[in-house]
Amino acid sequence: MTDRLIFFDTETTGFTPPADRVVEFGGVEVIDTVETGNVLHKYINPQRDMPEDAFKVHGLSEEFLRDKPVFAAVAREIADFLDGATVVAHNAGFDIKFLTAEFAKVGIKPPWKTYVDTLIIAKRRFPSSPNSLDALLDRFGIDRSNRTLHGALLDAKLLIPVYIKLLNLDQLRLTRDEAPAEVVASVIPNQARQTWFPRRDAIAASATEAARHQAFLAKLGDSALWKQWAEEAQEAAAA
Repeated sequence: MTDRLIFFDTETTGFTPPADRVVEFGGVEVIDTVETGNVLHKYINPQRDMPEDAFKVHGLSEEFLRDKPVFAAVAREIADFLDGATVVAHNAGFDIKFLTAEFAKVGIKPPWKTYVDTLIIAKRRFPSSPNSLDALLDRFGIDRSNRTLHGALLDAKLLIPVYIKLLNLDQLRLTRDEAPAEVVASVIPNQARQTWFPRRDAIAASATEAARHQAFLAKLGDSALWKQWAEEAQEAAAA
């Protein structure tokens, strides 16, 4: 079964829910690394003032948000959009914390299946480098000229190519019969994956499966992350 990913972002009035509130939600559905066209974007009246520091980040003023729906009015639509999906965000803990608090106010349990934090992946790949979204966009040569302020939908869209580059999914040539969640579970080392993938009992590969996997790694070339991590794992096991 193909996994459904929702790349999303939020903008808020600050850092601490429930006193601080969500003022913008943007989400983009992706299946097999391809955008499906299923998008949800909402501006939300936070029912409170907008601190100057927050306004400088996203440019959403009290006046602009005054006639927008409150979260309770759009909560079910957002929950249905996220329902059963693996959600992907940069610094996901921040956004998950806010959405969980907002859903709790209206009696809705978190609807997503699990979440992926691209900041955690980036820190593992580039431990000595800046790993903000802007830094990663620049690292991978992705145009960010229209990102003058933070915007939930824009940032969600920009995160998609970053995610693909972080996991080297562009070299896998996925077909629609392959599940990205399984690819992610294979690409990311166990230590990083445990943050957002449920623990399962390990099942050893058969000799035939192991041979097929080695043949697949050979096709990817020496720069493939899979091959590098497989060699590291073999060295660690032999130590």
